[in-house]
Amino acid sequence: MKQQALAVNGFEAYRKTTRKAGFLSRMDKLIPWSEFCAVIEPFYPKAGNGRPPVGLERMLRMYFIANWFHLSDEACEDALYGTQSFREFCRIDLGRERVPDETTLMNFRHLLEQRNLGAAMFAKVGELLLANGMKLSGGTIVDATIIAAPSSTKNADNARDPEMRQTKKGNQWHFGMKVHIGVDSRSGLTHSATVTPANVHDSQELPNLLHGNENRLYGDSAYANQKGALKQAAPKAKDFTNKRAYRNTPLTDADKETNRRKSQVRAKVEHPFRPLKSIYGFAKVRYRGLLKNANRAFAMLALINLDKWGLPLTGQVRPA
Repeated sequence: MKQQALAVNGFEAYRKTTRKAGFLSRMDKLIPWSEFCAVIEPFYPKAGNGRPPVGLERMLRMYFIANWFHLSDEACEDALYGTQSFREFCRIDLGRERVPDETTLMNFRHLLEQRNLGAAMFAKVGELLLANGMKLSGGTIVDATIIAAPSSTKNADNARDPEMRQTKKGNQWHFGMKVHIGVDSRSGLTHSATVTPANVHDSQELPNLLHGNENRLYGDSAYANQKGALKQAAPKAKDFTNKRAYRNTPLTDADKETNRRKSQVRAKVEHPFRPLKSIYGFAKVRYRGLLKNANRAFAMLALINLDKWGLPLTGQVRPA
């Protein structure tokens, strides 16, 4: 039998930087750790007579791992024991310390949820990007996506989540919540976001998705005929939403061509939804209630903005 070679950290003869490790290394450089910690620190437990709390930045790193890789609190703890790149990102040395347990992560997550700190981090990223050269153009694209929730009543309460609602899209019914976003039409930066039950119509959140200095509004036909709300929220904005067909008034060929041109601009609004739902696994809610899931949505949108636009924060480049 061939003898097994020694292969512990630092002694491997063959090693490759995996895509997972590369992603974590890049995000480690992009995330403004000190600014995020400053947002959370006033609410974080202080050292007293009992056991001192785990370092704030370490818990934040662990929280991001759980969200990027769609892990429950328990699964995140197990993954940190089993995955070296996760431990390196969280600065954990198993030779000296253990991984913070699932209860510690759960308590940290609840702190972020109760204090609405996911939204605070989202706002902080926007503030930092604008301070470091990012500029918003005069156009905003608005859209919403449905995040599904379990519709089954086979649970301890024998009921659906009371804070989720159902809505019909096309010929299909969906149960869950909606994430609404406002995206800059030139850069694709998500500058505004809200979370509502799924039965809230997209157009009702329009005033909350505008920064007020727009000269153009882009959106699908769900946002058509909102001139009053648009004038109040962004007085200078012109309506470039897609035209809608009605029962006795179909779209003309010219209307269809105009909608196609507008849709080429509107495509940018789909870009944040892809990592949110397809890469980070947020196509379905993980928790019961809007508050917990909204906190996750805001935190993920903040990280998506950083992933795409965060280089100016490192001093490497500035946006054109």
